[in-house]
Amino acid sequence: AKAVRAAANRSLDPAVPSKHPCAMDQVIAVSTIAHTIQLVMAPVFMVAGIAGLLNLLALRLNRVVDRARVLASSFTAPEHLDHARQVWELRILDRRIRIVNRAILLCTASAIAICLVVAGLFIAALADLNVGRWIAVAFILAMLLLISGLGAFLLEIRLALLTIRVPVELLEREEEQRGLFRK
Repeated sequence: AKAVRAAANRSLDPAVPSKHPCAMDQVIAVSTIAHTIQLVMAPVFMVAGIAGLLNLLALRLNRVVDRARVLASSFTAPEHLDHARQVWELRILDRRIRIVNRAILLCTASAIAICLVVAGLFIAALADLNVGRWIAVAFILAMLLLISGLGAFLLEIRLALLTIRVPVELLEREEEQRGLFRK
């Protein structure tokens, strides 16, 4: 039993050469990989959140494009009373399309930067590289891209609100003011 313990202690001592040098490297690599996996979990969840945001942006883009196609198919002559309103709405829709495309680009670039951070963490851990500063810069860049993408998303929502017009006669405000619709 003493001989087994002595052999086990020798195999864990880095100063004592092992008969199987790769065995110690595998133990270190597995623990390093396990620790790296723990480090990259938050960025991986961020990528999943950005994927949800990209899905939302793609749906908004689809709806804006569909609305632009409907409006373009019923476009009136310049003499028509609705022509100016149609031109105004098409211009806003065109701007919304460009803004949503920009938001998609920025959010996708953010997700790519986060993926590079994850890959960089693994490469640094496995190759024992000191690239902490580069990984921090890439993560900050990812956050700036995401913030910019969210800002573009907010701008697109504000523009969408400009085109929503409920006709005043449908609101029945006169009756409400006279007290006919009291709760």
